[in-house]
Amino acid sequence: MRLGSGIFLLVVGAILAFAVQDRWSAVDLTVIGWIAMAAGVLTIILSLVINQQRQNTSHREITEQYTNRTPPPPSVV
Repeated sequence: MRLGSGIFLLVVGAILAFAVQDRWSAVDLTVIGWIAMAAGVLTIILSLVINQQRQNTSHREITEQYTNRTPPPPSVV
């Protein structure tokens, strides 16, 4: 999910930074595109690091051994 979001932000940011030449008085779409691309790259890097940490887990099975067990008393019929 995070990897897809990062790629989406990267693509939208590239479109805003390189393909859109429109400017408003209060908003510069080129700067917003660069910010979105930076956020996309950061999201991709963080998602890859988190996924790598999830894969490096190790599981160990713990078994208990009882060596000093006494058998139950015989049943009286």
